[in-house]
Amino acid sequence: MNDQWMIRGAEFTNCNCAYGCPCQFNSPTTNGFCEAAVSVQIEEGHFNDTRLDGLCFVMLLQWPGEIAEGNGAFQVIIDEGATPEQREAIRKISTGESTEPGATHFAVFNSTMSTIHDALSASIDMSIDIEARQARTTIEGVVNSVGTPIVNPFSGKSDRKRIHLPHGFEYTYAEMASGTSSITSDIQMELSDSYGQFNILHMNQNGVIRD
Repeated sequence: MNDQWMIRGAEFTNCNCAYGCPCQFNSPTTNGFCEAAVSVQIEEGHFNDTRLDGLCFVMLLQWPGEIAEGNGAFQVIIDEGATPEQREAIRKISTGESTEPGATHFAVFNSTMSTIHDALSASIDMSIDIEARQARTTIEGVVNSVGTPIVNPFSGKSDRKRIHLPHGFEYTYAEMASGTSSITSDIQMELSDSYGQFNILHMNQNGVIRD
């Protein structure tokens, strides 16, 4: 593998597990299967000589059972403002094609896929505020994904909870949140008030870059 790349930006994930997501602790999924919508907003990045600054993309992932059991399906939707070179760069990064084996969540997840749907190009309206735990991703007629803080049922106030994975393959710190998503692409899902995750995404072909 000769490709050299780096991306730094914000990521919001909504999956169908309960808050906290057992997968983060090597435990079985909440419902016996997994499906997730992942929004990525690149602040700065490159793939070899191709700049990726300001681009965004959405990953749709679905497994009929536990992730480790495989048979998953994957699709990436890329900002329509990307050039052909930028689209191909994001496709390669998101599928783990240009990553050391097991070094990133892109590579780990895609090693469990049996179906890779064609990458799509679309107009993506995306905002991610990690500190506020607020996110919205809209692709008209395809994706509507919203992230909000978890609300304490006793106080009625927002709760702040974090996961620290000093050796994780996706992030070092993640903010816990609530997510609701409706997806009507080649992969379809309906998620309501389930696991939400906000984190800085900073990595290259060799894995997470620890600041």
